[in-house]
Amino acid sequence: MSATGANVEIVPAAETVVTCLPLGQTLADEQSGWEGLQACSPAASPFAGWELHATRTILLRGAGHAVEAILPLALRTVEFRRQRTAALTWAIGDLGCPDHLDVLARPEADLDAVIPALTSLPWELLVLGNVAPGAPNATRLAHGLARAGCAVRWNAAWPCPSLQLPASWDEYLSSLSPNRRQVLRRREHALTLADYDAARLDQGWEHLVALHNKRWGAAGVFNDPRMDRLHRTFAHELAVRGQLWLTTLDLDGVPVAAWYGFADRDTVYFYQSGRDPRWEEKSVGVALMVEMIRRAIERGYRRFDFLRGDEAYKRQWTSSQRVTQELVAFRSSWRGQWLRGLDWAGRMRARLRTRADRGTAT
Repeated sequence: MSATGANVEIVPAAETVVTCLPLGQTLADEQSGWEGLQACSPAASPFAGWELHATRTILLRGAGHAVEAILPLALRTVEFRRQRTAALTWAIGDLGCPDHLDVLARPEADLDAVIPALTSLPWELLVLGNVAPGAPNATRLAHGLARAGCAVRWNAAWPCPSLQLPASWDEYLSSLSPNRRQVLRRREHALTLADYDAARLDQGWEHLVALHNKRWGAAGVFNDPRMDRLHRTFAHELAVRGQLWLTTLDLDGVPVAAWYGFADRDTVYFYQSGRDPRWEEKSVGVALMVEMIRRAIERGYRRFDFLRGDEAYKRQWTSSQRVTQELVAFRSSWRGQWLRGLDWAGRMRARLRTRADRGTAT
């Protein structure tokens, strides 16, 4: 990727080639390569799939022209410490709230080889948010940026409550307080569930959006056309791969609650839901969540991830969490160092305010 939009090819060594090119070209030529890297990346979630990303990519090829790393990135003007600056970010940004991202790369990929391509772009700040905790490839990229003279730091980002799944539903219930067990057992009764695969996706999606909007009204996330289009595409690709979990709880043949998530490797991810407020006293949302956690346990998954947000209802299911990270790199230019200084000063002020607030409280 260049400032003019032309493709750029950098050859850092005899056996590696780094190319910047439009995403459309990447998907036309290397969609299977992208999926292969996602499959072998230990930290990447389904949000790392090509369906959610747009604009341009940096592509690393190794011996035999095999794709070894893909970085879907975008140049944007962002506000950082009240200053507008050119930044390099994930292509998706925060649209769709992607979590647990990582650089897609094979373990043996030489990520130092992509640094010249990165530094050839006109940015002063690199910000990769929503990175999976301990993401190995993003960590290797950060080390490469530091060796190239960039100042690098990591920030804690979003708490993502998650539940380590036991071997059985009874074992999970036994881990809860007596009161919580009683509440959940009251929700254990015969339910009519409807699952929606690729053939019925449109029908299931309409139920999800309608019930979500009934619960949240104008604040519903799918009222944003970008979100609706993005997740329809995402859900379709997940359905084709057999990873989509789109389910409604039906009463007398009418959906009254909906659950949208997906499964990948050993984890089930809960993304969004909806319910009809007229059935609030029947706790249809809780009843459906009970069934989805039970299903995850019975199918042998090891983790149930509630994704970002520390909402109280999530804490009713688990007290554990993982915290995503944000990688920030400042270019070694004078402006990059100036931004680093502003950032340091801002963090010091925040720390002093925190200490002062604690002193006032005592």
